[in-house]
Amino acid sequence: MDGSELDEVQAFLAAFDKGSFTAASSVLNRDASIISRRVSALEARLGIRLLERTTRRLAPTEAGTRYYQRMRAALSLMDEASAEVTQNNQIASGLLRIALPATFGQRWISPRLPEFMATWPQITIDAEFSDRYVDLVHERFDLAVRIGDLADSRLVARRLSSNERILVAAPAYLSRYGTPETPEQLTEHACLVNPRIEGYPDWRFRTGNKTATVRVNERLIANDSTTLVAAGVAGMGVMISARWLILDELNSGKLVRILNDWQFEYSGDIHLVRPSARYTPQKTRVFSDWLIEQFTTSPWDNNTR
Repeated sequence: MDGSELDEVQAFLAAFDKGSFTAASSVLNRDASIISRRVSALEARLGIRLLERTTRRLAPTEAGTRYYQRMRAALSLMDEASAEVTQNNQIASGLLRIALPATFGQRWISPRLPEFMATWPQITIDAEFSDRYVDLVHERFDLAVRIGDLADSRLVARRLSSNERILVAAPAYLSRYGTPETPEQLTEHACLVNPRIEGYPDWRFRTGNKTATVRVNERLIANDSTTLVAAGVAGMGVMISARWLILDELNSGKLVRILNDWQFEYSGDIHLVRPSARYTPQKTRVFSDWLIEQFTTSPWDNNTR
């Protein structure tokens, strides 16, 4: 039903209720002649007489009475639907679908979810922990956390934190094979490599205006970060890792940072993304605000030495 058709139906309903075009005009704030023309247009479109006109008042036909009953009920349902979605947008409630990176989400968001759920008991969370690239729009996710560069220009993004990647190794490995002092010396070491990291099979570093690109000696290739961390702790070689991933290993001394003056070039940021900035449901808004607050200061920045 387009706008003109809705105007015709509303004119008919008002005329039916009030019994005359003049009385209906005061309800709709339109001239009586406009109300009459709209009802006539509706009758012409339907091909049936809905109201009998007399000099004193309008009398509904049998078809007009049936049409009135159906359309009054239909518009009531429309009003209820509008009121319901408006209320839901004002009150944080309903199902919230979120997509989170598997390891990062489990490590840094999962332990905090009970706090959010206790604060907003009317919100049900459906969380997918996966490293796959979900399509928020077509898969109907309300929001997601993504690590690295953002390619989808349709999304609204908010930076949560940096994703600094650092070079680390176990003290036992360094004691046995020595500590590299330049990126070029990494070619002499066993390296633990994630092929999904940007730049693979090279590692690219930067310090000030200087850059260095190294084709490393691959001792272990794995697309699972926890596998690489375990191998690193076991002294199998040197690895690149996000600092948020190895917080415990750094604090316990199981892994130590090397080449401190050099930054791994492909680090990127951690972002909160959602499909649109317009008409954002309240459930999405409150979760976004809560998650942004959780990362006002990156928790791993305050807990690593």
